[in-house]
Order: sequence, then structure tokens, then C-alpha cells
Amino acid sequence: MPAAVFKTEALTKRYRTGEVTVDALRGIDVELLAGELAVLLGPSGSGKSTLLNILGGLDSASGGRALFRDTDLAALGEGALTAFRRDHVGFIFQFYNLIPSLTARENVALVTEIARDPMPPEEALEMVGLADRMDHFPAQLSGGEQQRVAVARAIAKRPAVLLCDEPTGALDSQTGILVLQAIERVNQELGTTTAVITHNAAIAAMADRVISFLDGRINEVRVNPSRTPAREISW
Repeated sequence: MPAAVFKTEALTKRYRTGEVTVDALRGIDVELLAGELAVLLGPSGSGKSTLLNILGGLDSASGGRALFRDTDLAALGEGALTAFRRDHVGFIFQFYNLIPSLTARENVALVTEIARDPMPPEEALEMVGLADRMDHFPAQLSGGEQQRVAVARAIAKRPAVLLCDEPTGALDSQTGILVLQAIERVNQELGTTTAVITHNAAIAAMADRVISFLDGRINEVRVNPSRTPAREISW
């Protein structure tokens, strides 16, 4: 059994807005294992993004523990959390968040300039199939190409873990598959622990494990007997 990169114990998250209280996480016990590709599956509002935000140091839990290796994230101050995000975590979101005035290469270089052991931007862009689009601006790229630039930016710092929140949510099926292939290649060739949030059940086939969420709880964890290549997935 591979070591756990992340582990949560009775993790809870409660939001209060005026007199309204929302329990986004209700006692989550889960592990993300070194080198695996895990799909976090469930409807909107089931707690998937809340969990990833806590694991990635973007939010804090209300109760329980979230551990990165042996470090309790709740024990880190702001400076240490910033270093944790910079050095260990790559984020990919549904929207690409590229800087319009910078080329694909320059958008990736923003990360490599502050990372401890980065790969060259050109290498990261080649990994996601954009070797011939490096000097194009975001407006000159399709939505799928922009998302692959975002993947390259996330992996260029060689993170221990890649956290992907609905990375194909704004894309059609054919374009989304290209993005999933890029994520798949990073997981397989770099050994990056990868978690992909989705409400699309078809994507679960590419995972080592599928963690299903419902109403702030883990409803089911299943291991796929084999991974379906991203190129064979359709929806």
C-alpha cells in the first residue's frame, strides 16, 4: 500500500451566513495515496471542493484534522501555509485564470520563477501537448488549450500533489478529453498524486480509486480493477 500524502480524521467544515448554518463536511475520514489518481465524485454541494480547499491550504477546517504527510495543516501559520501551497501543491480550477497579456510560456514562467525546483516552462507545455503554442496569448488559444496551459502552470513546479476542481467543467467532451489526457500523463510520468473533482460519472473510469460524496459525507470508496485511458472516455 503506498504511503498517504493526505489524511483526514473526522474532518468537519461549517459555514455560517447570518442565521443560516451549512455543514459542508460532516466527519470525513479519507486518504490520498502517493502516486494515485483519485476521482472525487458527487453532485454540487456534496463537499468535494470544500475538502480540496482544506487539503490545499486555501481554507481551514472547523473540526478534525487534515494531515499532509505528518504535518497537521491547522498548526501552520500563514507564512508556512503559503510555503506549503507554493512548494507542494498544484491547483487546476474550472476557469483558467491566465493573464491575458502574457503568452502561454510567460504564464507558466510566473510559477517557475518562484518554485524551488521547477521544470522549464517549455518542458511543462510540451507535456500537455502545446509545444507549438508556447508563444500564443490566451485570446489566441481555444478553451481546451487555455486549460492545458493551466495544467502546465500547475505542474511546472513539480508539486507533490495536483488538485483539480472540475477541470473539464467548462469544456465540451472532445476538448475535455484532451485536458484529462494531460492530467493523466502528469500522473503517470511524474508520479504526481492527483485528485480530480467532478460531477461527471464517466470520468471516474480513469481513476485508481473513486471517492463518492453525498451531503458532506463519503458515500462510497471503490477501487477500479484497471484504469480506462482518458482517450477512451466519452460523455
